[in-house]
Amino acid sequence: MIVGTAGHIDHGKTSLVRVLTGVDTDRLKEEKARGISIDLGFAYLPAPDGSVLGFVDVPGHEKFVHNMLAGASGIDFVLLAIAADDGVMPQTLEHLAIVDLLGIERGLVALTKADLASPERRAQVAEEIRQTLVATRLAGADILPVSTVSGEGIDDLRRRLCGAAHTIHARSARGRFRLAADRSFTLPGTGTVVTGTVLSGAVSVGDRLMVSPAGLEARVRSIHAQDRPTELGRAGERCALNLAGDGISKDAISRGQMIVDPLLHAPADRIDATLKLLASESKPVNQWMPVRLHHAASEVGARIVLLGDTPVPPGGEATVQIVLERPIAAAAGDRFVLRDTTAQRTIGGGKFLDLRAPARKRRTPERLAQLAAYALADPQAALASLLELSPYYVDLSAFARDRALGNDGIALLIERCQALTVPTSSGTLLLSAANWLALKRGLLARLEKFHKEHPDLPGIGLEPLRLQLLPRLPAPGFISFLQGLARASEIGLDGAWVRLAGHAVRLVAEDEKLWSRIAPLLGGEERFRPPRVRDIAGLIDVNEADVRRLLKLLGRMGKVDEVAHDHFFLRGTVGEMVEIIVDLSAQATSGQFTAAQFRDRVDNGRKVAIQSLEFFDRHGVTLRRGDLRRINKHRLDLFRRPTEAGAGKFISGRESSPVGRPDFKSGRGREPVLGGFDSLSLPPYSGRAG
Repeated sequence: MIVGTAGHIDHGKTSLVRVLTGVDTDRLKEEKARGISIDLGFAYLPAPDGSVLGFVDVPGHEKFVHNMLAGASGIDFVLLAIAADDGVMPQTLEHLAIVDLLGIERGLVALTKADLASPERRAQVAEEIRQTLVATRLAGADILPVSTVSGEGIDDLRRRLCGAAHTIHARSARGRFRLAADRSFTLPGTGTVVTGTVLSGAVSVGDRLMVSPAGLEARVRSIHAQDRPTELGRAGERCALNLAGDGISKDAISRGQMIVDPLLHAPADRIDATLKLLASESKPVNQWMPVRLHHAASEVGARIVLLGDTPVPPGGEATVQIVLERPIAAAAGDRFVLRDTTAQRTIGGGKFLDLRAPARKRRTPERLAQLAAYALADPQAALASLLELSPYYVDLSAFARDRALGNDGIALLIERCQALTVPTSSGTLLLSAANWLALKRGLLARLEKFHKEHPDLPGIGLEPLRLQLLPRLPAPGFISFLQGLARASEIGLDGAWVRLAGHAVRLVAEDEKLWSRIAPLLGGEERFRPPRVRDIAGLIDVNEADVRRLLKLLGRMGKVDEVAHDHFFLRGTVGEMVEIIVDLSAQATSGQFTAAQFRDRVDNGRKVAIQSLEFFDRHGVTLRRGDLRRINKHRLDLFRRPTEAGAGKFISGRESSPVGRPDFKSGRGREPVLGGFDSLSLPPYSGRAG
């Protein structure tokens, strides 16, 4: 159990901890000189059962409330010190408000300096304390008179604290590891040591961790938990971690950083949250109000964005968006406290709901419904609710990461929600069984309708199909969903075309006969430099218009691609050229290659090589800058068969294709094809979810 002190300056918090533990938590020279606590102090008390209670002693001066806040997060039990000769004072009220905002529900009141007060004064102050606690989470807490001078009540207080440790619900160590760093220092012969409270999970010697949001990788060399050397640190304990790694030093790890499981490193700078404004405030919270946000041991400037139509009144609660000056490492469900920009008073606090809050459409009914689901404390209930709300899928990887859930917790969520997964390159999407089935049925019905309306087309393009269906999955997730159906032989995938498994476009007998004469001219050793339409017509003595018509039709069927005007390549040959540019890019140190290098590999002459590369440029497969080109991984699947592209290897990201940009021109003779694209005209593509 972690015990945190609270109370006004000079009400005996540090003296009380010293008498209980034998440790003077005032370690700074200035603290000794001034006789007040300035920074956090730490001490430990061995309990009769062999466990250890950790103490976090906080400063009571109003100027150092920011240090008090750094130590208050993560405590299990509050020891509120109120001097019998003074009674309730301003910092008593502010500390009590902070304890309330942080959701700490267990504690007791130490009526300190009891030796200086008469029985009447004690009774008077005790009644004042009870009235003060009525509207807080500590209502009804025991009030115990104590004196560090006479020793009155000290043994009883120690027994009560040790007894409370047995009633505190232990924090689960099944999640992923998070430690809120409040101190960093160097020990001779040991190296960098970081201390803090373990908020979730467990850590072992040898584990690889991440300093977040700084992004430094670290390895755990040794651990002290509750002031004892150990091989394992768990949630609810104060730990000292001896860390090693590139860039790891006491100056590189400042108070406010989080030491986390590497999978949790995803700093947030825009967070949707619940906010409670203290009733003591004289003004409401208005739009874009500046504040200081305190979370765990971190402090950062922020702005409040109202998601409702009216300001938040004193004593009121609302859902808001917090826009931070810099990113922090946090988890959904974490508590926070807000102070004014002058650091003179605490104004409110609340709980984080969604760490990936949108900058746009943040007040729509759909978004507010999502936030109501995020507000559910139970992850299973929150996930089940989100699955029934637009967009009807959940990024399970992000959901689990932002709640610090471990693999066992994720598996349990999937099982209890009876949901279905769609794997992607960056994680896993989750759909309810009903919505997964609705998506599948909608897709098959759309394909069946399309084939009836366009029997001469091989299928519909991936992106047009995705945009017609609900739920509308992100592009990587939709591709993965399609690949699953293709493996089950329910649909067929031909490059960027999607069709029913049994659908096939066949040429009429006359066209089949003509194609049998043309196909050999486009393949074989000359496949990288096939003859143009005019030359084909001359070689087989056929009307040029008939050759062009047939090749255009075959282009719509996905058998050939018109790389340049009247210059058709077999689709397999285009796929070979894609593999060649991928190989050229992989061999280059910078990932960039020249037209000359491509020409030498395909051996088809400079003019045809340039035309081929310009074809890939138009489709976004290659990105050109001057004389150099690089591949665009987002578009490599356009001319490769799904088995070549690799299931689950699609990479999502920002728009990188020139197709669809205002300055892109398709050129002459490049007619769009209904429901998909021909060899020279692609529909606009977006790597983002719709």
